[in-house]
Amino acid sequence: MQRVAPPVIGIICCVRTDGDHTLHSVSEKYVTAAVDAVGALPVLIPALGGRIEADEMVARLDGLIIPGSRSNVEPRHYDGEPLPDDMVLDPARDSMSLPLLRAAVCADVAVLAICRGIQELNVALGGSLHPRLQEVPGRLDHRAPKGTVDVRYAYGAHPVALTPGGLFHRLNNGVPTLVVNSLHQQGIDRLAPGLEIEATAPDGQIEAVRHARARFIVGVQWHPEWLHADEPFSRALFAAFSEGCRAAQNHRRAA
Repeated sequence: MQRVAPPVIGIICCVRTDGDHTLHSVSEKYVTAAVDAVGALPVLIPALGGRIEADEMVARLDGLIIPGSRSNVEPRHYDGEPLPDDMVLDPARDSMSLPLLRAAVCADVAVLAICRGIQELNVALGGSLHPRLQEVPGRLDHRAPKGTVDVRYAYGAHPVALTPGGLFHRLNNGVPTLVVNSLHQQGIDRLAPGLEIEATAPDGQIEAVRHARARFIVGVQWHPEWLHADEPFSRALFAAFSEGCRAAQNHRRAA
């Protein structure tokens, strides 16, 4: 029997420094989730916007994971006010991820955008962000709790309400709510055209979106990669992403 090749998933890197060295890196959790939960061949995409053509990169991919990061999307990409000096930026990542997301939408490549990723997805398609949710009247403090990495990523920060009849509602077997982790301070303000809300926090903050016309382009504000092997909804979400990658792979081969 002929072996079915695994789908190829690109994972965008962040730019960091280690002494005198510049590194393009991504957390291992995203890489292992691509292998273990999706059955994919992961490819790390360096943040070299302007030197790598987004269309050419996407043409070689079946899926994209746009991961979380400590850095914030530069507000110039959504006509926002300059951020305070204490907020970490990664303009190199912005320059790669935003055109990459637009190219993925045009090519109908499967996308799972996580934490910073959902923010980039929204900005790439014309939406805007709240840079500091904890300063917005009526909003919760969505930043990570103090403690070990296991405490920070533990599920139980707050519930989210799922849109009735939506993709997430179906993946959750019709149960109307989820409990999620929370490690962010930026969040969606104006929703981009083409995106539909899949989940909201108790304060009304958008926590998950889906592209209405795409095969599978989804963004979540929490971190399902952390418990993809144990938490039921995270397993279901990665399984749906895997199906989307396989469908994109078949379409690419048939083209």
